[in-house]
Amino acid sequence: MKHWLVSRNIFVVLLYRILLIMFLLTLSRIGFYAFNFKMFPDIPFNQFLTILKGGLLFDISAVIYFNLLIILLHIIPLEIRYNNVYQNVILYLFLIVNGIAISINGADFVYYRFVYKRATADVFGTFENESNLIKLFFKFQIDYWPVVLFTLFLIFILVLLYNQVKVKKPAVKNQVAYHIVNILIVPLFAGLAVIGARGGYRHSTRPISISNAARYVENPRDVAIVLNTPFSLLRTFNKKTLVRYEFFDDEKLDKLYNPHYIPKDTGLFRQENIVIIILESFSREYIGSLNKNLLSGTYKGYTPFVDSLISVSLTFDVTIANGKKSIDAMPSIFASIPSLETPYTISHYANNDINGLPDLLKTKGYYSAFFHGAPNGSMGFDSFSRMVGFNDYFGMNEYPGTGDFDGMWGVWDEPFLGFFACKLNSFKQPFLASVFTVSSHHPFKVPDKYKDKFPKGPAPIVQVVGYTDYALRKFFNEINDKPWFNNTLFILTADHTNESLHKEFQNDYGSYSIPVIFYKPGSELTGIRNRIAQQIDIMPTILNYLNFDREYIAFGNDLMDDSCESFAFNTSGSKYHLYMKDHILEMIENHPVGLYNFKDDMYLENNLLDTNPELQNSMEEKLKAIIQVYNSRLIDNNMVVKK
Repeated sequence: MKHWLVSRNIFVVLLYRILLIMFLLTLSRIGFYAFNFKMFPDIPFNQFLTILKGGLLFDISAVIYFNLLIILLHIIPLEIRYNNVYQNVILYLFLIVNGIAISINGADFVYYRFVYKRATADVFGTFENESNLIKLFFKFQIDYWPVVLFTLFLIFILVLLYNQVKVKKPAVKNQVAYHIVNILIVPLFAGLAVIGARGGYRHSTRPISISNAARYVENPRDVAIVLNTPFSLLRTFNKKTLVRYEFFDDEKLDKLYNPHYIPKDTGLFRQENIVIIILESFSREYIGSLNKNLLSGTYKGYTPFVDSLISVSLTFDVTIANGKKSIDAMPSIFASIPSLETPYTISHYANNDINGLPDLLKTKGYYSAFFHGAPNGSMGFDSFSRMVGFNDYFGMNEYPGTGDFDGMWGVWDEPFLGFFACKLNSFKQPFLASVFTVSSHHPFKVPDKYKDKFPKGPAPIVQVVGYTDYALRKFFNEINDKPWFNNTLFILTADHTNESLHKEFQNDYGSYSIPVIFYKPGSELTGIRNRIAQQIDIMPTILNYLNFDREYIAFGNDLMDDSCESFAFNTSGSKYHLYMKDHILEMIENHPVGLYNFKDDMYLENNLLDTNPELQNSMEEKLKAIIQVYNSRLIDNNMVVKK
């Protein structure tokens, strides 16, 4: 074999070494797919190329995290970098770190067959009590020898190609310029490393998580090919894993709480359109018609249009968010999956098989589309929308205008809702469409032409709430004469609450109170029902309203079925809340710490713990049943009805 050793500038060598490990991770991805080929049927070649392209995003993130020290050793502006001993230290460090990365990626070729997802940090807990690990290790090496050979081959390539490019100190003609350039390169590489590790540079884009892999696949089943195991482990490290509880036997558990929906005798399926509007940071507190007793009955609120809509809509006297973040809302609304303690989309279980509302309605011929005015990739919404089955995603990239960017988060609500309306007019019925607004958010600005149009009130948020309410009015005015309008069920809700204006909302009841509104033009769905509603109730309510006739998993309730017990739940850190029978039960580590009547005690000042044993026991049983079912179904990846 001809020796083709070359010498390069240290920064060129660093880029070469990073590209080398990325190349090997791509080969490993191809090997993962080939080894598990039967588990990923019918992937077209062009889709597989998209998967490989998407995989690079996760590879560069993993490579940077794993090689942070190695990168630092390359860019530190000291001449010791060119010392042979120093370079040998980098050599062994690089080979050990990246050899381990390739090896754990290879191990997942096999482990995937047992868990149907890339290994996450909870894998360490899976084997911590295993007494015969060494025996199992060698048994796996023998049973799956092709994987072992392939992994060893990749490590051999790693060693071989690493040694083909060496560092050579450049000839320096101007010492001052040389040292200035070396110093300036440090923040440049540091910035590039941060961008690579985060998976993007926009402030509105969260660091990528394992759920973002869905952006590059047609079938959520295929996300495991996009990911690599080092990334999956890193992104779930220190993330809370769920504990398997056995508070009740199966018989009692089914009576207390069962998320497996089996349709009753249903009528003819309703081919009605569904439009879900998710309002950013739109607390129930801001809506006057939902707070008629506030300020001794004088409170008007900041949403005149939503008030008018509520007068012809169905809503509920208690409406609760299942989380405090925008990323909590998506799984709650579209898959009836709450986020308990850790947001579902960044948890260990984010790539579990789930039944999303769009995917379920596809079986009835529905087209579906999700709209978000922020830059594509923001909050990972495009990925999760694909995971739950939306056919299309429309973000800022698809928006045709050029001058409507708010300078921070995305397209102003008024023009983007106009774009949404235009698209709805082009969709074939029946369709499911959803839009997530962006304007009612920090830094709480409105377009210059509306600078003094909306009340500014006691907090900056109310001005932008007024603007979004105005944008909603224009949206409904634009669509109310369209042929599809009267055949559409509209649902308005919020992702979470924002800054509170009144003491009544500054507690574990008020700080989760959001609107949940069902509007069907000309229907009898009107009034304010005496019932607790939550975001995860939206999916089963829609499906049962449509007379959907297939089984599915939903952690929420059908709000139209008065035989279903009325309750809601969420968490604040490690504290669980159950809202039921006009009370809120608070529990930490399975022990009740608070019981309050949120109807009579709006400030939650009077702790009723141990004063009503019957009520407390029933609520405690309900909450423990919810925790047991939720944890076990996520741990076991048992979130769809088995065919």
